[in-house]
Order: sequence, then structure tokens, then C-alpha cells
Amino acid sequence: MAEEKTEKVPRKTYEKELLRLQTELVKLQEWVRAEGARLVVIFEGRDAAGKGGTIKRVTEHLNPRVARIAALPKPTERERTQWYFQRYVEQLPAAGEIVLFDRSWYNRAGVEHVMGFCTKEEYQLFLRQCPIFERMLVEDGIMLRKYWFSVSDAAQQERFQRRLEDPLRRWKLSPMDLESITRWEDYSRAKDEMLVHTDITEAPWYVVESDDKRRARLNMIAHLLESVPYQDVEPPVLDLPKRPASKGYQRPPRDLQNYVPDHAATL
Repeated sequence: MAEEKTEKVPRKTYEKELLRLQTELVKLQEWVRAEGARLVVIFEGRDAAGKGGTIKRVTEHLNPRVARIAALPKPTERERTQWYFQRYVEQLPAAGEIVLFDRSWYNRAGVEHVMGFCTKEEYQLFLRQCPIFERMLVEDGIMLRKYWFSVSDAAQQERFQRRLEDPLRRWKLSPMDLESITRWEDYSRAKDEMLVHTDITEAPWYVVESDDKRRARLNMIAHLLESVPYQDVEPPVLDLPKRPASKGYQRPPRDLQNYVPDHAATL
């Protein structure tokens, strides 16, 4: 029996609730900074599942010095000889910081495994070590949240097609993305296997249904906020000082400097 299709969240409802949630995210940020907390949020899922768009909405109003995105490129030759988790450890937060992983160490359980970029031995070692590694992070006081963005094959295909036709988003479509279409079931099996081994009590996985991007963003952000015991932090009282009287400064003549042409005036 086919699943009932959920209606998309209306734009006005989405924008109003998103703003409310983003306001709460700022409060969360200030609490993390004041308490010296450390928060790691992992975003995983298939290509075009909506991870990037959600990360943008999470960080839109946050201080980049507090909340930063870790999106690592493929490892260098030197990094390939390191312990697999080593380059990710370097990205972990210090006190008062939030790190959002746009893909993470779970690359090994997904694309590397499916595409043959790692050996079977390396893959099995990852499945054994990952739960131990994450328990160590949590035991050390890091708050670890893991989200898997789930998208249907039809929605993914539609998004790929839009990227192909849109010059502003064409760069998002890579040969690896196209390969994922023909390996849909391989990725499904890899995801299932990953969850079996790494869905641990200390750091469980949370699945985000993302065929409706608006709904996915609201659901993920709301869940993140509910999962962290943050509180309002009173901001410091600031008073704008009075602007002092002029001491005779005069701006140099305009013809002594180069100005950007007024393109807007031509519109």
C-alpha cells in the first residue's frame, strides 16, 4: 500500500516558524558560549537530500566565530596515511563552540564503501571503531547530534533535474551525484548497515524525512533545540556613546580615490 503524501508546509507558515526557531538558535548559541559547552551536529544523507539548505538556515543568524561549518574535501596523500578519524578530530569544537559537519567521518560508511574508495578491511574497522570513538566524544562532554536526511528516489531525481537546468545550481551536480542514481540500492544497504553498527544509546541517529524541504528544516531545527538543555542568557547592557564633536577632519576629494561604478543607477 502506497504511503500517503504529506502536504507541503505553506510558505508563510514556514517562514514564520523558521524565524522563531532561528531566534531560539541564537539563544542556544549564547548559552553554548556562556557555558563553555561543545556541540557537534552531523548532517548526513543522500545527494540532494537537503543537508546544505538546512545547514544554511541553521547558521544564517549565528556568529561564525561560535558556529562554524566543517565540510572537508577529499583527504590528501598525507591524510590517507593517518588514523582515519584524525583529520576530523582537528575540527572538533573547543569550549563555547558549535561545529556542524556537512558530511563527516561517515563518508567511510557511505560513498567510500559503495564506490570502492576504501578496502573491505578499512570499512569493517570503521564500523568497529566508530561507536567507540563517539562514546569517547560524549564521555568527554561533547554533545553529539546525528541527523540522516532521507529522500525518496523520485524527489532526488527531480532535484537533480532542476540542478541540471539551473545555471546557478549546476555546480552542485557532480559525476558522483549521477553515479548515485544507478547505485541507489547499494547506498540503501550501506545506510542500513551503518545504522545497525552506529545507532548507539550515547549518540543515536535521527532520521529526517526530507521530500518536503521546508518541513525537514523545521523538524530538524526544532528537534535539535529540544535535545539541548539551553537557557536564556542575559546579554550585557550596552549603551551607544554620544558621537564627539568634530575636530576639523575633512574627507579627501573623491577624485583622489577609486570608486565602484554605480551599476544600480543603470537599472
